Amino acid sequence: MTETSRVYALPPVADANSWILFLGSMPGAASLAASRYYGHARNHFWPILYRLHGAGAPDESYEDRLRFALAHGCALWDTIASCEREGSLDVDIREAEPTDIPGLLRAYPNIEVLACNGGKSYDTLTKHYGGDPEVSRRTVLKLPSTSPIPTRQHKGLEEKAAAWLRALAPFVKPQPDQEAQS
Repeated sequence: MTETSRVYALPPVADANSWILFLGSMPGAASLAASRYYGHARNHFWPILYRLHGAGAPDESYEDRLRFALAHGCALWDTIASCEREGSLDVDIREAEPTDIPGLLRAYPNIEVLACNGGKSYDTLTKHYGGDPEVSRRTVLKLPSTSPIPTRQHKGLEEKAAAWLRALAPFVKPQPDQEAQS
């Protein structure tokens, strides 16, 4: 029998301008090792986020990716604060403890949309906070996971990106031209 180890979530990335909170479940092993959201090179999150905002390929630098997300009103966190898990798969998560999503929403009241990256994220959010007033007064979306692992409905990046763009289109806010801000 393989021994599982307890893993802990990364701190949230958010600021006063954040209006959409992208919620994963628990970062995978590569992301935790690098202390980076969506740190696995094949994860589709960053390419989809950039497409969502009409940008090209994601910046190479993680810090630039975070700046891009924040500049477009996007916050990042996870629904699970800690859990036991061997490897990176959501199906292997045991003994999950939730993050304080309501507390984060009180700290960042401009967040209007909670976009759950995959079923485990959505299930954890609704199980622990489905009836919480901070969560229930916001729009909650269940999006396909950006994991590189294909599913029956979403085989790869193109299908996942199309599903994300359809679901998020009503909520994407136009951003000021980046050059005008310089």
